[in-house]
Amino acid sequence: MTSVPGPVNQPQPAPGAVHTAPPDGFGPGGFDPRGSGPGGSGPEGWPTTPPGSYSAPEPDRLTRFVLRLYERSPRWAVPLAALGCVGIGMSYAMLSNPTHADPDAAPTCLLKLTTGLDCPGCGGTRALWYVLHGDLPAAARHHFLFIFALPFLAYLFVAWAGSQAFGWRMPEMRISSKAIGGFLAAWLAFSVLRNLPWAPFTSLYV
Repeated sequence: MTSVPGPVNQPQPAPGAVHTAPPDGFGPGGFDPRGSGPGGSGPEGWPTTPPGSYSAPEPDRLTRFVLRLYERSPRWAVPLAALGCVGIGMSYAMLSNPTHADPDAAPTCLLKLTTGLDCPGCGGTRALWYVLHGDLPAAARHHFLFIFALPFLAYLFVAWAGSQAFGWRMPEMRISSKAIGGFLAAWLAFSVLRNLPWAPFTSLYV
């Protein structure tokens, strides 16, 4: 049996010589696989790096203005603005008295106006009005799931606003995706059942 000779020009280590590993990233004989092609991306003739990288588009003038305003505003400004929006919604519910408004009074639910069916949010404004007046049974009668979710929404808002404005570290409320999915499924079932024309589902219609 004969052995296949190695490359003619390949230097052979001397007897007793200690073999040292090539520098990190170099192949046998000191060959750098990253390196002899254009741009240092590979040997001559190998594909080079992709031409140019994706550059993010420049934001428009309005976006730049909003970003500058956000960076320069105090940390309590955003929670205060959110609180103002919540206050406007509560003030509207208090002043408009939706419990005595006509069904077609503006703003109205287009689904109920055109089909007579309750939409998933029908009764929410009236439920809020009753909550603000301390009548929880009447509020739950108009939208039970809204009343159920209200304490969780209030806590999440207070925790977020307190962290943003004052650096509060309130206990974190962890809501799993399964819990959110179950709530949405219950909301969908509630939206269907409240429109059924048979007792006891007729008591859910508002």
